[in-house]
Amino acid sequence: MSEQEEKEKNVEYFLDLIKRSKRGKFKIYIGMSAGVGKTFRMLQEAHNLLKNKINVQVGFIETHNRLETKALLEGLPMIPRRKVFYKGKELEEMDVQAIINAHPEVVIVDELAHTNIPGSKNGKRWQDVVELLENGINVISALNIQHIESLNGEIQKITGIEVQERVPDNVLKMANEVVNIDLTADELINRLKEGKIYDVTKIETALKNFFQSEKILQLRELALKEVASQVERKIESEVQSPSKLRPEMFLACISSTETSAKKVIRKTARLASYYNSKWKVLHIVTPREDNNKISLSKQRHLINNFKLATELGAEVIQIKNNNIAKAIFDTAMEKKVTTICIGKPQFSLLKSILSNTIIDQLLIKLTGSDIDLIIIS
Repeated sequence: MSEQEEKEKNVEYFLDLIKRSKRGKFKIYIGMSAGVGKTFRMLQEAHNLLKNKINVQVGFIETHNRLETKALLEGLPMIPRRKVFYKGKELEEMDVQAIINAHPEVVIVDELAHTNIPGSKNGKRWQDVVELLENGINVISALNIQHIESLNGEIQKITGIEVQERVPDNVLKMANEVVNIDLTADELINRLKEGKIYDVTKIETALKNFFQSEKILQLRELALKEVASQVERKIESEVQSPSKLRPEMFLACISSTETSAKKVIRKTARLASYYNSKWKVLHIVTPREDNNKISLSKQRHLINNFKLATELGAEVIQIKNNNIAKAIFDTAMEKKVTTICIGKPQFSLLKSILSNTIIDQLLIKLTGSDIDLIIIS
C-alpha cells in the first residue's frame, strides 16, 4: 500500500468513527423459529433498562396473544401505533415519525422482516429501523433465521417453504450486537404442545409441518452459525491484528438463467459475509444474450437478480464480450478478485467430453495466478 493510499484509508476510518458516534446502536435477537423467546427477552431487557433510569419505549411489539409476553408489557411506556385504512380495514403500523419526535434513548421494535402496508414511507420495517438509527436512536429488534436473504435457498430446502418476508444480510452487518436465543428441539416442541406458541387449534398442524425435530435442528444449526460468523466479523473489524492478510474479494459470475443465478448470488453473498469481504457480480452479455434476442421474462429475471445482488451488498458489473472465460479472467485481474464463483454448467456427459467448456478455458487462464475458483452446484 502506497503512502497516499494509507493516508486516504486513515481519513476514511476517522470519518467512519464520526458517523458511528452519531448513529444509534443496534442490537438484534435472532432465533431458529417462532416461539423461542425473542420478544420475551427484548421486553425483559426493556424492564432492566427502565430500572437503570434509561429512557426506553416500545415502538412495536407483536405478542401473538402469548400470555407471558403480554404480561411483560405491563409498566413499559409505549409509543402509539399509526392507524392506516387499507382495503376497507383499519390496520396498525409502527409510527416512525412519532418515535423520532419522542426520541427515546432506546426503542424496542419487533418483527424486523415485516412488510409495511402499501403507501407507508418505507416498504419494510428494517428500513424504518435504519431511519431510527440514522436519527441517533438506539434500537433493539428481533427476527428469525429464515428471514435472512442469503439463506433463502437453504431454508426452502429444509422447510419446503419459500419465505417471502426477508431482510438483506447488510442489515445484520449493521448490528453492534447479535444475540442468539437458543432452545433444544424438544424444548421448543414442548412449548408448542403447552400452547405457549400458537393457539390450541393450530398445534397439530404445526407439529405435522414446521415443528418437526429434524427441521428444527437444521434451523438451529443455521442460527448458531450465523451468530458465530457475526462474532468473527466483529473481532476482525475491531481487534487489531499484527499480521496483514490480503483482503478477500469475491466475484460471482451469473447468466440470465434465473434459478442458477440466484443460487450463485446467495452462496457468494454467504461466503463474502463469512470473510467480511467485498464482492461483485459479473454478467457477460454475449451476442446470443443481447437484449433484442432474449425473452422479456429472462430480462425481467436478470434485473431482479441484479436487484437481489445489490441488496446483499454486491457491486453489479455487466459487460459485452463473446469470450466468456477471457471476460471473467480480465475482470478478476482488474478488480483484484481473490475468488471466482460460478455455477455448475448444465452439460450432458457427451457434450462436456466433446466441448472445450468455459470452465476448462478459465482454468487454463487461472494457471499461475493467485485466484481461487469455486463451482457452485
